[in-house]
Amino acid sequence: MKTLMCDPKLFSKDLTGRVYIVTGANSGAGLATMTQLVQQGAHVVAGCRRASAGEMAIQTLAGESGSAEVIPLDLGSLASVRHFAESFLAKHQRLDGLVNNAGVMNTPEGKTEDGFETQFGTNHLGHFLLTELLLDVLKASAPSRIICVSSVVHAGTKKQVGEIHLDDLNYENRPYNAAEAYTQSKLANVLHALNLSKRLEGTGVTAVSVHPGWIRSNLVKHTMPTWVQNVLLKPFSGVLGMLSYEEGAQTTLHCLLDDEVSNHSGEFYSQNSILYPNKENRAGGWPMSSPNPNAHDQQLAQQLYQASLKLAGCEAAVS
Repeated sequence: MKTLMCDPKLFSKDLTGRVYIVTGANSGAGLATMTQLVQQGAHVVAGCRRASAGEMAIQTLAGESGSAEVIPLDLGSLASVRHFAESFLAKHQRLDGLVNNAGVMNTPEGKTEDGFETQFGTNHLGHFLLTELLLDVLKASAPSRIICVSSVVHAGTKKQVGEIHLDDLNYENRPYNAAEAYTQSKLANVLHALNLSKRLEGTGVTAVSVHPGWIRSNLVKHTMPTWVQNVLLKPFSGVLGMLSYEEGAQTTLHCLLDDEVSNHSGEFYSQNSILYPNKENRAGGWPMSSPNPNAHDQQLAQQLYQASLKLAGCEAAVS
């Protein structure tokens, strides 16, 4: 399959003076995203659960025209998210782009520090709270961008479209299913961007969701041994649409840097994927219409927003 790639002209943009946050920037597509932004002169704040890994990552950027720093961030801890936001706002007066990139996939049954199902709590609620806490600085820095990194998996399968179970978001009343929980968390990312686009209309802040592609990263560790993906399957990368870190960052970078994206707030941008239930979607698109009808449900997006406010404990702090 053909990999969708950024227009090279976007990589010649001068980003001097611009500030970005990339969660999970210590490895994978997050690292590739941070690297490209720093090479163009931006300052990137890396939100990393393992701060030491983040520090090692930014050492590789020494000598580039931009700069980077690490602020510890554990998305499975609402206290950590609040501390990250406080630390960022104490040091920076602008934010040109927030990349909600970090995540976990197909984890064993478990709970976050605050008692949420691990994937929903980490992939959605942690980023949801982070975004809420940074909305004011994003508005003040407009035009600015919010990128919610989702997955093709949000679409579900031919037999079952991806769903949000508002009555049981944390698997308290139904048997846990790791793949289903991942699908729910990734659909939540798409709905988050959809809701943000409506709430932020007229502010100059653009919010989109993306499927970055199947990247040879550690995200797969709960699904298969990483050596199976990175060694055994590597000869079939072309057929499978498996991507390098740099290729996996292309969709996010396009959404951060292309001026046209501001005309498509709330939409979904997708790299190619063999996992789409319908063949016509497998080539991807910047943007493309999600094949999941639930991904277009404004009422569901609003209901998830209200539920997320309550779960994150921030309804009183948000206007």
